Formats: sequence, structure tokens, C-alpha cells
Amino acid sequence: MSAGTDGGAARNGGAAAGNGGGPVTVRLRGRLEDLRPALRRIAEIVLADPQAAGGMTISALAKAAACSEATVVRLSHELGYSGYREFRFSLLEETAIHRERTSGSAYESDIDPADDLGTVVGKIAFADARAVRDTAGSLDTAVLGTVAELIAGARRIAVFGAGASGLAGMDLAQKLTRIGLSCSVHRDVHEGLPAAALLEEGDVAVGLSHTGQTTDVLDALRVAADSGAATVAITNAPASALARSAQHVLVTAATESAFRSGATASRIAQLTVIDCILVAVAQRLPDLGRQALERTRTAVESRRVP
Repeated sequence: MSAGTDGGAARNGGAAAGNGGGPVTVRLRGRLEDLRPALRRIAEIVLADPQAAGGMTISALAKAAACSEATVVRLSHELGYSGYREFRFSLLEETAIHRERTSGSAYESDIDPADDLGTVVGKIAFADARAVRDTAGSLDTAVLGTVAELIAGARRIAVFGAGASGLAGMDLAQKLTRIGLSCSVHRDVHEGLPAAALLEEGDVAVGLSHTGQTTDVLDALRVAADSGAATVAITNAPASALARSAQHVLVTAATESAFRSGATASRIAQLTVIDCILVAVAQRLPDLGRQALERTRTAVESRRVP
């Protein structure tokens, strides 16, 4: 979740910088798809029941995951903890806070096809609110500030996203345009790759992908980097190919529902980051973007019913 230009470790330093990387479960969910089999087994055990896992000794957790104690320690280090003791303490602290926040909640579990509509609405609202809270809580403000500086001073900004992430990308482009910046959004690879190739030094390319594995977005950011543009990734997976390829990474913290494809929680987490970018960029503009906002507001005023 941190910025850098010296490879994956520097770019993703927030995930390896102690407690600045967010809650244990948020870190694990973000890394799950990129972990080696033994490490992934440990992560899946922890995510399946964080409270029970927090009560396990290192030997008990290693036995449950059919791996060595050294492997458990390795996972702790990869997540940014000094060892299993700090990992376990952070997990216990997180589960205690979570119990307090969700005590008595009937909406914590995933949506079930048999749920009535009232329960479905409650579960969606709960998941979306948690995505916003977890994303805001683990967002690296140092990286956010760096990204805002780059965007505020950019000659051009190009945003790349596919599917649901493309919709979030449209929101970012629309908001940056409304405060007077030159920003375009590209949701089709045949349109996006030429646009990325035309970027130059002083331009910024922003790629959005929940999984960090969307090839259209990944390829666009690579082409943009080769063209000299600064690259920014917004992803839920800080160890993904997209995160490793970008110079600056802003990480979301949403849990996708198995029952909903392209669930709203991931998009709302992205929109949370986008709103933070917008305000941070506006703060760096001479008039906070007010003049541009007023002019664009006036332009569409005549399209409203009196």
C-alpha cells in the first residue's frame, strides 16, 4: 500500500510495514490468491474462523494447516509482523473489536438464497459499510498524498478499468474532469492500449481491478509505464500482478460475496478510495477546483426542470 519505484517490496511496503497495513483478515484476504499452497492453507483457516485461530498456539495452527511452524512464522513475516506472537495478538485484538461492533448483528454472514428480502438488504448494507470502514482504516495516506500530487500536476490522466471496476473508473474520470483536469476513461482494451501508448512523462495512468489480475488493465498500465507515465493501481490485492507493476498502490479492503458476482462491496470500496483521491487532489489546486466546478455546474443548469 505504499509508493515506490524499486520493485514489489517497495511498492507494497504497506503490507509489510507492521500494523500500518490494516487488520489481519484484511491483509490475508488481499494476499490470498497470491500465496503459496502451504501459506494459503494457514490463511484459509484463519479467515474461516478468526476468533478460533487467534486462540491457537503456533503448533496447533501449523498442525491444522498440515505445515511446519516455520511456515506459520513465514506467513506472519509476509504480512508485516515480527513473528507469530505479534500476528496472533493483532488477530485477537481485531476479533475483539469485531465482536463489539457486530454484537447481536444478524447480517454478518453471507447472503443465503433462502434469505427474505429484509435480511438480504441488511446483509448488503452490512457488507458495504464494512468495506468502507476497512478500506478507510487501512488506506495508506502517504501514498494517497503522493498520488494526489501526481494527478494535480499531471498534463493528462488516463483511467483504465474493466467490468465493475470500469464503472468506478468512470466515476473517477468524471470527478477529476469536473474540477478542471484533463482525464479520460478507457473500458475497452482496443481503446485503452492506444491511449496508454500515447501517454508521456508528466502524465498519470490509473488502473482499477479488484483482483489485480485483469489482463486488460494490467497491460494498459504496463504500456503506460513504458511510455513514461506515472502508474497508479487501485486494487484489493496488494501482492497481485497489477500491484507489482504499478509505481503507487492504493489498496481497498472489500470481501466479495459468493452469492453476488461483481458485488457492490468491492465497487463501494473503490469509490471510497476515489472520493479520497478527489478531495486530496482538490486540496492541491489553487482554488480547490471551485471555479471549474462552478463553470461545469452552470453548463448543465439549463438541462434541469425548473
